[in-house]
Amino acid sequence: MTVRRTLGILALAAVGSVLALAQDPPAPPQPTYSKEISRIFAAKCQICHRDGDIAPFALNGYDSAVTWSDDIARVLTDKSMPPWKPVAGYGEFRDSFQLTDDERALILTWISNGTPQGDPNDLPDAPVVSGAWPLGAPDVTLQMSQVYTPPRGADVYRCFVLPTNFSGNVYLSAIDVLPGARNIVHHVLLYQDTAGVGDKLDGLDGQPGYSCFGGPGIALSLNNLNASLGGWAPGQRTKTLPDGVGIELLQGAKIIMQIHYYPVGRTGDDQTQIGLYFAKKDVHQRLFMIPVLNQTFKIPADNDSYNVTATLVPFLDAHAIWIYPHMHLLGRQIKADLINLDKSVTPLIYEDSWNFNWQGSYTYKDSIPVPTGSTVRVKCTYNNSDSNPKNPNNPIVPVTWGERTTDEMCLAFAGVTLDIELLLGVTYKNPQNP
Repeated sequence: MTVRRTLGILALAAVGSVLALAQDPPAPPQPTYSKEISRIFAAKCQICHRDGDIAPFALNGYDSAVTWSDDIARVLTDKSMPPWKPVAGYGEFRDSFQLTDDERALILTWISNGTPQGDPNDLPDAPVVSGAWPLGAPDVTLQMSQVYTPPRGADVYRCFVLPTNFSGNVYLSAIDVLPGARNIVHHVLLYQDTAGVGDKLDGLDGQPGYSCFGGPGIALSLNNLNASLGGWAPGQRTKTLPDGVGIELLQGAKIIMQIHYYPVGRTGDDQTQIGLYFAKKDVHQRLFMIPVLNQTFKIPADNDSYNVTATLVPFLDAHAIWIYPHMHLLGRQIKADLINLDKSVTPLIYEDSWNFNWQGSYTYKDSIPVPTGSTVRVKCTYNNSDSNPKNPNNPIVPVTWGERTTDEMCLAFAGVTLDIELLLGVTYKNPQNP
């Protein structure tokens, strides 16, 4: 072989190597339903998108995912789903079903690629079906004694008395609500009644329960912190409390369930249930629901960014377990902060795009110390103008605090434990626990 030929072969080989290096690297494997998408749906979507739950369709298999793929792409692109409302980094919460940017991109890529199914052998194990109750069957289920059908056309506040039959005080790790008529149940609040308030009013007008616009008739005060048991609103997903913490239900108490119905344009037959879940371990701290609220504001008409602030100064050292912000249809943003004794700020929650239909309580990954003398501050921002498509008032009018849908609220319930109970070493046992 001549030198010239040898050099030519080497040159061709070099050119080939350069061309090979210039080529794009092999494309990464494309997502399939069986391997990636099904797992994202199971972790982040199926808490609502399952048979019989609040979502308009179930994502319970490949066929349903393909059927709804155009809608899925739309709501992922505009980021209206999943409805996890807290802003990332402003408070750290358990059980987030917020999609990461990578997960959102993966689903959109899967849809744009034609929704490939992949190998069915790659599917995850089938989830355990809990039925109508996301936390599984309650230890005790209480239900309205009769079906109630609210009159159509306006807000209805109705309280129903639910007897209990426990041999002593009991301690609960969770209380869940199962609405009987989801399309008209606006929200539910729960109270315990040890004074027979509900019995005196129940059925006086010939209908199940009693009218309770403005409240159930039970005084809420610092001397009666366990009168409030919690509640439910559209989009809320109930979680169990940490071990050692429980909601105290007093012996002989009856639970008053205040239901706000909004049967405008339609009504329905309702027989809402609540599920009680006993704490399985000893309780050393009770959970108290402390409201931080402002009831004296007036939102001017035609104001698209009006702020209201509520504050509370704790009177005992405490730890916040969860927080439940609440506004109505004029609400745009809600933010809660803890102003510490040294004036530093601990963020509690921030929702920069309030949606009344997706609200609830959020449990912190780690409880937050709330020392005596600090300040809990809640800031609510409203749009009371015709640029708010959800404004319930036409014509636009000034709006104040109130329980009607056309009124407003600036409120955050903080679920707190008191440090003094740990210092005293108290123990609360359920009667059925050894």
